[in-house]
Amino acid sequence: MTRTETAGFRPVLLLTGAYAALSILTFGVIVLFRDHPAMVTDAVWVRATLVVASSLLTFAFARSAARGSRKGLLRLRIVSAVMLVAIAVIVAWPGLFPLWLRIEQAACGLLLLGVTVLINGRRPRAR
Repeated sequence: MTRTETAGFRPVLLLTGAYAALSILTFGVIVLFRDHPAMVTDAVWVRATLVVASSLLTFAFARSAARGSRKGLLRLRIVSAVMLVAIAVIVAWPGLFPLWLRIEQAACGLLLLGVTVLINGRRPRAR
């Protein structure tokens, strides 16, 4: 992959990096507010842990895809689509999580929607 092609992945890297950063920041907030059971439930802990792990994997797959890895691109497509669906369920299902986490997940969903649109376009497939 040439430098120009790698540069074409810049938006994907920025979006996946923002997703990872937001997920880590959210986990930090959860740690800070761990003594507030109305804000931080057991479900919030589990979800946040999974999201941090998946966001770091998503970023790693984006870096791999940017370097020209077909497997990295495939993994990025799968993980971003699965997480986008999971986030849509979380945001839409009332009472499952506190409102603040649903709002944060909606922001993560928008970032992943951008990733999904970009990586499923014609350019990545042509590479």
